[in-house]
Amino acid sequence: MERHVLVVLPHPDDESFGAGGTIALHRQAGTPVTYLCGTLGQMGRNMGKPFFATRERLPDIRKSELEAACAVLDIQDLRFMGLRDKTVEFEDPEILANRILAVINEVNPTLIITQYPGFAVHPDHNAMGHATVLAVAKLPKESRPPVHCMAMARNRFDALGRPDVVVDITQTSKTKLNAIRAHRSQSEGLLQQFESGQDMAAKRRVEQFLQQEMFWLYPFED
Repeated sequence: MERHVLVVLPHPDDESFGAGGTIALHRQAGTPVTYLCGTLGQMGRNMGKPFFATRERLPDIRKSELEAACAVLDIQDLRFMGLRDKTVEFEDPEILANRILAVINEVNPTLIITQYPGFAVHPDHNAMGHATVLAVAKLPKESRPPVHCMAMARNRFDALGRPDVVVDITQTSKTKLNAIRAHRSQSEGLLQQFESGQDMAAKRRVEQFLQQEMFWLYPFED
């Protein structure tokens, strides 16, 4: 059992799609979870299906949806970094890392979950993952918590090998699905396709989300 888990990701929904089952398992075990979310996803293209969001209202909608998803996952410490969606890669990585380091020093996590820099597909994902490992690298080697990274790039298995941690989340799959559902503006179309059973690609994609979650242990060099 971990003492405290810190999740550092850039967007509302990253926590639910990527690590929702694992987060729920930690909460079931009584482990406190802090989610440090970089942006409000205000530049996202999904507006619900059928549309119910507008560009002007999207930040508030995404914030409310994230709060609802965190309630489903029982994350009791949700913090917003106030960054602009799709611009995290232009932030000074040292300043970003120092902000993350301040939270690490405060909550003293025994596990950090983030995205694997260079293998997380989206520039915001890569930038947030890079800042997180940069923050952890500032700690003395003996004080660093393990960093479990999500990797989504197609070449992840060739480049990184098999994942170091594979979590069976069947026990918490319903919780994860409900957390994904809470991100209505982003997930409604996908879940409609999944539940109709007519789009087999969407069905397989969601089923994969609900079976297991994979993480790679970040290899610090010193």
